Amino acid sequence: MLKKEVLRRKKDFNRIYGKGKSVGEKYVVLFSLKNGLGYNRMAFLASKKVGNSVQRNRARRLMKESFRNICEDLPEGYDIILIARSSIKEKKCSEVEASMKNAFRRMGLRRVRG
Repeated sequence: MLKKEVLRRKKDFNRIYGKGKSVGEKYVVLFSLKNGLGYNRMAFLASKKVGNSVQRNRARRLMKESFRNICEDLPEGYDIILIARSSIKEKKCSEVEASMKNAFRRMGLRRVRG
């Protein structure tokens, strides 16, 4: 993931939380909003409810790897925030990936590949 593709500013987060759409799934919560750019900007979050630092970092790694596997199916021009739920602990990458695919499909962002 390139540096320009990472969400960092509080202003951007507040805009996405305030004006964007959200979808909750078993292991992740997805927020998205159009950004008017030619690329997606991402943020992967895990709160202290997920667990200690090792568990939070693992949750973020799981979400990043799952996103890497499905990112070619997504349209360009969105700001996306993925938040780990506490149920993500002890899950495999394939389970998290399925949950993320379902969240993107419910959000209407996943293109069907033929």
